[in-house]
Amino acid sequence: MADGNEQEKLYKEPAVRAPTLQHLSEIARGLGFDMEESELMEYREAISKTLGDTYQRLYELPDPKLPVKYPRTPGYRPSAEENPYNAWYWRCDIKGAPSGKLQGKTVAIKDNTCVAGVPMMNGSRILEGFVPDIDATVVSRILDAGGRILGKAVCENLCCSGASFTAATGPVVNPHDKTRMAGGSSSGCAALVAGGQVDMALGGDQGGSIRIPAATCGIVGLKPTYGLVPYTGIMPMEFTLDHTGPMARTVYDTALMLEALAGYDDGLDPRQPRDLKVPEYTALLTGKIENLKIGILKEGFGLEISEPDVDEMVKEAAGQLSSKCGAVVEEVSIPMQSDGHGIFEAIFHMGGDRMMLKGAGFGSSAEMYYDTTLQEAVFRGLKCHSNELSRTIKFLRLIANYLHEDYNSVFYGKAQNLGRVLCKAYDEAFEKYDVLILPTIPKKAPVFPQQNPSLKEYAERAMENAVSTSSFNVTGHPALTINAGFRDGLPIGMMIVGRKFDEATVLNVAYAYEKIRDSK
Repeated sequence: MADGNEQEKLYKEPAVRAPTLQHLSEIARGLGFDMEESELMEYREAISKTLGDTYQRLYELPDPKLPVKYPRTPGYRPSAEENPYNAWYWRCDIKGAPSGKLQGKTVAIKDNTCVAGVPMMNGSRILEGFVPDIDATVVSRILDAGGRILGKAVCENLCCSGASFTAATGPVVNPHDKTRMAGGSSSGCAALVAGGQVDMALGGDQGGSIRIPAATCGIVGLKPTYGLVPYTGIMPMEFTLDHTGPMARTVYDTALMLEALAGYDDGLDPRQPRDLKVPEYTALLTGKIENLKIGILKEGFGLEISEPDVDEMVKEAAGQLSSKCGAVVEEVSIPMQSDGHGIFEAIFHMGGDRMMLKGAGFGSSAEMYYDTTLQEAVFRGLKCHSNELSRTIKFLRLIANYLHEDYNSVFYGKAQNLGRVLCKAYDEAFEKYDVLILPTIPKKAPVFPQQNPSLKEYAERAMENAVSTSSFNVTGHPALTINAGFRDGLPIGMMIVGRKFDEATVLNVAYAYEKIRDSK
């Protein structure tokens, strides 16, 4: 007679079940296989054995998890009274180490980033109710440096917008004018920093999503060099475009936060080079730039949607770096800048659909940490809530699948190839110039679209702000936005772009301008 353990083995339902013959037949037809029932039965038997031998065992093995070092409670969804800009998705209070670079600093985390035990929605109904069981590497680094995390900041629906009206929790308003958008997709981060509710925030940037809201809200936002800051534990959009980085009211705090965030992640993020060196960026903030050459990027001005006062103020701000700091400032033309946004769009549409949605938020690399809990949540959410995706995501899915089915996704490959040509064009300019300057976005913070807008208006308002920022996601160069001043009570962002891994120069040029601006 079998004992208890043997009985359990005999009657235990396998976690990984074989497909039915009908399901396998549907899969085969989708792959273009013509198979008789007898052939399908042979394949089903072979698949069943592999599932039982290999995948059942994989299911039973414990899944390695990123560490969670600091105690916390789940927190709560704030009331409207506590949330004047609708910028908090979730409030919590996680205290980090008792000392460190960020001791005394309060921080908001963009809600595409895992914080263990705290709900994460990424702006979309497909993740509503999901609670991560890991801390992203950057979250651990903030806490290790003594930072205090006060909550998760609202982001646009799956981060697919440069505006602030597509999040499932409603629009995020601009602290300077509540009839205006806060920019996106790190909309909540920018509003909370600008509104004084936190000292700094961790943003994310695939096409400008740190710099756009920082510009519209009048703060500093830095998209670091691709790979300088690890992306581990953050929901990806497109492997080659993903960046995360600091947002703060001052250049010093931005540099300070970058010191805490940057560095190699022990092989968990293949975006990173192994020989990363992180300088003490704050110690290099001298404001002395008299020996630098600054290029005013011609193709960043006078765009079809540019507002003249934005162009004028950015040129005036750049001119002060010459007249008051002694830098050499002159115009430079990089014609391929005008094609940068189109190159970005092709990578973002097809790569984003493949990685973020078909791949449930993940690419494929042996050296990548996979958050399988988040992966399962994305798949479940897409099955249940696809109709509740934003119109920007629906557009992305439709165009990506059409281009894949009718054009075999060749435009993705061509765009990646052209991205290297674009990168070379910038690098050639950086042989002569230390930084490039242009408007972060061509206009001041836009008003919200009208109720029930047409798809044309919806898409334009959601995506038009990325026209100048997105090319630097393709090439990976560091790019920072700083407030150049105000017109009509609204901030105007100036973007400073530098050589790869030369954040120190980018930050120091911004610091020099900040001193000029604040001395007025």
